[in-house]
Amino acid sequence: MGSAFQPAPESETKPVGIRFLEHVKGSKLSYNAYRAIVLLVTFLAYTSYHATRKTTSIVKSTLDPQSSETGLTSFLLRLNYLRTPGKNGGGWAPFNGPDGTVLLGEIDVAFLAIYAFGMYFAGHLGDRMNLRIFLTIGMLGTGLFTSLFGVGYWANIHSFYYFLFVQMLAGLFQSTGWPSVVAVVGNWFTKKKRGLIMGIWNAHTSVGNIMGSLIAAAMLRYGWGWSFMIPGILIVFIGLVNFAFLPVNPESVGAEKDEDDSSSFEKIGEFINEPLLSSSDSDTDTKKRAVGFLEAWRIPGVAPFALCLFFAKLVAYTFLYWLPFYVSHTAINGQYLSDETAGNLSTLFDVGGVVGGILAGYISDHLGARAITAASFMYGAIPALFFYRSYGHVSLTANAALMFLTGMFVNGPYALITTAVSADLGTHSSLKGNSRALATVTAIIDGTGSVGAAVGPLLTGYISSRSWSAVFTMLMGSALVAGLLLTRLVRVEVAEKIAESRPESTSASPEGCRSPADLGHVLEV
Repeated sequence: MGSAFQPAPESETKPVGIRFLEHVKGSKLSYNAYRAIVLLVTFLAYTSYHATRKTTSIVKSTLDPQSSETGLTSFLLRLNYLRTPGKNGGGWAPFNGPDGTVLLGEIDVAFLAIYAFGMYFAGHLGDRMNLRIFLTIGMLGTGLFTSLFGVGYWANIHSFYYFLFVQMLAGLFQSTGWPSVVAVVGNWFTKKKRGLIMGIWNAHTSVGNIMGSLIAAAMLRYGWGWSFMIPGILIVFIGLVNFAFLPVNPESVGAEKDEDDSSSFEKIGEFINEPLLSSSDSDTDTKKRAVGFLEAWRIPGVAPFALCLFFAKLVAYTFLYWLPFYVSHTAINGQYLSDETAGNLSTLFDVGGVVGGILAGYISDHLGARAITAASFMYGAIPALFFYRSYGHVSLTANAALMFLTGMFVNGPYALITTAVSADLGTHSSLKGNSRALATVTAIIDGTGSVGAAVGPLLTGYISSRSWSAVFTMLMGSALVAGLLLTRLVRVEVAEKIAESRPESTSASPEGCRSPADLGHVLEV
């Protein structure tokens, strides 16, 4: 049996589900059939990850029915309160006290901090292990600890530290997901139209949020424990599907690339785009050597996009964890919505995110400019956030429309950077064809972004108790900084577009062109 750290023969690595399909068909599956399976299975996998992640935001108002206008108590008072749990006007101790909003914020930041910390190690391990097994372990662990959070309802658990510990372990297992699915998809798809393909595929994030919101909101009437238990069972089931059917790369199932994929190189300007995975036998040792953590940070473009994602995810995850709570505590046309209605309404943010992700991917492919696209969306998020805060309370229609628009601008660059940009950088020309950097690069970018994702909900837990307007000011400032961090790359892309529009640019010699490494440019590698 092959080690998890070393490639095994095809007969041992081919998933049992693939063997079954080929047995029924009587022949091997086509290359496109394998790719369709990859897209479907990884889509379902990360949809289930986000379905479990979204649950907490829906249940917040049930655990803490107190108004968000209450002030903060001191740490010592909070410790004293935790020693004498009880119910104060509904809710669930210890979250129904005067500092319930803060405690929920601390639960969020604990989850996201461990998630971000684990992401760096997950990418490192993912490039060295069988990704199918690695992803399955992560999904099963996520399902277990998501369900254990819900067990607190039936076991009548009121210890803050129980919920904190369970969420931290859930975050650790969740960190295996993103580096794994991006690496697997990257193994099967070349760079041509990657922005559009991954923009559509990345809809799993929003679909998962929507599914998690609807399931959690529907289960609240039966008890909030079910809001965690059902998504936990769901991700375990899909994890088993992943184990049975996911082909990690073409080599693991003996697939031969179609001519369109194995054909040579696509030239853009004076630079050459290599296929995502070269089929040549040269540099075998280089391709098998997994890229180190510090080496991956030095890939041109990784640092600015990682820092940009820090602030982009700060905004996105603040909405992910606090939007249903904000909606239920904000009078819309003079009326407050129920927890279930607020949860259902919040799904429009994710619907906008689906449109934004696809639109950002298409535009970046059409323009050949990832940085310009990402920065433009981040700048567009600033007025969208302002108008949502200022006019979202006017009517339900205005709230829904502005929420959709905000989701489109906030999630567009987030989706682009975590998918197409990460895959571009994971196959940068400086890696010399090394295919074992995708998970590491993806983990660095999304891990850095996840630190911001932890900071946003934490700050919101404190700031919202004083003023939601201050929260939106923080979010607008973060969107501005995210856009500014890409300024250097935007200038380079603008200069390239101007140069390409000049007739004489076509006759420029290769020696006169700056290399992708010098430009820090991620599109032309």
